[in-house]
Amino acid sequence: LIIEAMAQTSAVLVVETLELIDKDLVVFFMGIDSAKFRKPVTPGDALELHVTVARGRGKIWKFTGEARVGESLVAEAEFGAMILTPEEAAAKG
Repeated sequence: LIIEAMAQTSAVLVVETLELIDKDLVVFFMGIDSAKFRKPVTPGDALELHVTVARGRGKIWKFTGEARVGESLVAEAEFGAMILTPEEAAAKG
């Protein structure tokens, strides 16, 4: 779920950065690379997510993400996403 949270954060980052908030877009999570879980996270921990764009061009984007509890790095990953219009998404099936 930590990686999923980072992926959701990256979608918000792209939409806000490109000012696409009013556009009707679909973001597909494509894959995970180099995921590392460094420490356990337990209920009640405040998970802080840090996501940066590694590459972004056209429809394909790559991100790096870190999850922290306080000063401790608890997880990190690289992951990709594809951003499409609903029509493009429907055409891909």
